[in-house]
This record gives sequence, C-alpha cells and structure tokens, in this order.
Amino acid sequence: MSTELTWPDTPDEATRAAVHRIFHAVVALGGAVGYLNPPTREETDPWLEETLRNVRDKDARLALAVVDGSVQGMGLWRRGPAPIFTHSAELGKIMAHPEARGLGLGRLVVTALIDSARAAGIEMLTLGVRGNNHGAIELYESLGFREWGRLPNVIEVGTRRFDDVRMFVDLGRPAGVVLHGSAPGGPGWSPARTA
Repeated sequence: MSTELTWPDTPDEATRAAVHRIFHAVVALGGAVGYLNPPTREETDPWLEETLRNVRDKDARLALAVVDGSVQGMGLWRRGPAPIFTHSAELGKIMAHPEARGLGLGRLVVTALIDSARAAGIEMLTLGVRGNNHGAIELYESLGFREWGRLPNVIEVGTRRFDDVRMFVDLGRPAGVVLHGSAPGGPGWSPARTA
C-alpha cells in the first residue's frame, strides 16, 4: 500500500470529485463535518473553491491523503477571521473515507497540518470535535491538543444533541512576543467594577 499527502492550491475536476466523495460518505455514516445530510456537489464544490482561494492567499492549507492513487482522507487549517487572529488557525474537516478507516490517515493528516501551520508562523491551533467522537479526541490528545472548553449539547444531528469539545495546541511563538494573558493593563484594558 502506497500513501502520500498532496497539498492542492487550485481546483480541478478530479480534486472536486474526490473531496465530494469523502464528504458524502462520511456524512452518510453520521460524521460531524458540518452537514446534516450527505452534501451535493453544489455544496462541496463552492466549499473547495473558497478553501483553495484561502490556500492561495496563504490563509489556509488543505492536505489530501492519497492511498494507492485514490484520495481517501483530508483535513485543513485556516487562519483566524480577523487581523488580530492571523497568528492562530483552526483545524477542520479532518476525515477519512469509511473504506480507508484504520489506515492511520487521521494521524498522518493532522501531524502534517501541525507541521505546515508551524512553518507558516501559526502559534496556536484550535479545533472542535463532537463529544461522542472519543477516538478523534484521543488522537488529538496524543498529538498534544488539550481541551479548553465544551459547549454542552449544541451540535444537532436530527433530534440528538452532542457536546462541542474545543481543543488547542500551542505551537510556540517568535522571540520578543509578550504573553499578557488576562493581566490588568495594556491596550483595551478596563478595571473591574465593584458593586
């Protein structure tokens, strides 16, 4: 078995079809990747176009796992939505086609995305994972992610509700960065009000 990663930056028909095939199969089995029902090409093609536009703008990277010549897994990181968050990114759409489960594609993709984000100057990676996806949570923890919060029962799948588990991994910062955290003072500071 031959496995490799590709990093597309422009869409072509083969990539569109491969990405759609994975989305459709994963959602059909109840995967938590943003769709309630298996998406159509009219839904996944625009998603891919936007993602690859972000890749070309250096605001994202999309990794595709190719097994014996067929795209079987994927995932991406995307920078934060505003200029004050461009040093952080969110992992998303980490999935493997059901026929390729158990091949270690999740670990391969996430490890490569962590390395890619670090090389792009990303300091913090975050992600959200459905609370009942214990295998994914275990994978992320093994790669250094830690839970920072949990929104209870906010992910809807039919009449069921699941936790949104939020996780992060710190990738390091350049020399000279001052970590202010929640200490008083600094830009935008206001004192606590007493009753």
